[in-house]
Amino acid sequence: MGLIGVVVSGGVSYLAGKKAHSDLSSIIAPEGTWLYGGSTSWALIRQYVDPKIKKAHPQFELRYTDAINATPGSGTGIRMLLEGQLSFSQSSRPIADREYQQAQQRGLSLKQIPVALEGLAIAVHPDLSIPGLTLGQIKDIYTGKITNWNQVGGLDLKITAYSRRFEDGGTVEFLVDNILGKQKLGSNVVYVHDTTDGLRKLASDRSGIYYASAPEVVPQCMIKALPIAKQGNTFVAPYIEPLIKPEQCPNQRNKLNIDAFKTGQYPITRQMFVIVKQNNSGSLEQQAGEAYANMLLTTQGQKLMNEVGFVRIR
Repeated sequence: MGLIGVVVSGGVSYLAGKKAHSDLSSIIAPEGTWLYGGSTSWALIRQYVDPKIKKAHPQFELRYTDAINATPGSGTGIRMLLEGQLSFSQSSRPIADREYQQAQQRGLSLKQIPVALEGLAIAVHPDLSIPGLTLGQIKDIYTGKITNWNQVGGLDLKITAYSRRFEDGGTVEFLVDNILGKQKLGSNVVYVHDTTDGLRKLASDRSGIYYASAPEVVPQCMIKALPIAKQGNTFVAPYIEPLIKPEQCPNQRNKLNIDAFKTGQYPITRQMFVIVKQNNSGSLEQQAGEAYANMLLTTQGQKLMNEVGFVRIR
């Protein structure tokens, strides 16, 4: 009973006669209850895709598990996986060197399985009128060099830069590593508990800015995602233009610019990973994590991921 969750049996669920890797039921999955969690960017996948997995594999029971006394995120999920609190985890960033080392110290190894791409959206209050931001301007805002919206073509209004904490969120680590050039977040940054908290604060703050997974941000009614440029003024929106205004929402909602994410025209994209803990015995937990990733990589799984705003890689 050292396994995470209640393992019903070592058997598998498989439907014969299906074309290999065509749909969710074509993947072998160990029976049992499996605890998983991690990245908040996976929220829409857990909400819309995972119920389809449960339907295809009734004996493959997925149970989302949040950390106690810690904020949710990729880093938190990997830590919980190493500490034996999860069967597998979900991440919006690659495994860090320190996490590989922590696994080795426990006699384990970690494997990351990419299952999709996604865009990262920069959001502001709908009343803020600027054409967009460059990657350099985003860096300067979050390192504290740019402190007023009039420095980027907006009103004379002090910027409130919201963020989750570095140690918890894969999205924060991605921002620091890839946009801030590994510089620390500035002392001007106001920290929020999670993306829901960040978006709520942003909706009531004309001076605010926040960043999160594009599928979480773009369809929202009370905030506005910004077009982004690598440099200059060649801005690319994370939504399909024209922009839907708040008064038109929720009858109409902004839709994700999937094509721009896929081609790399939109400048902030990243991979999504299932993180699996490996050992020499090939445990049922390892089998469960690999089965989950393989389901997302089926034709049906990739289609479902695409429907909720992620870019298929197969």
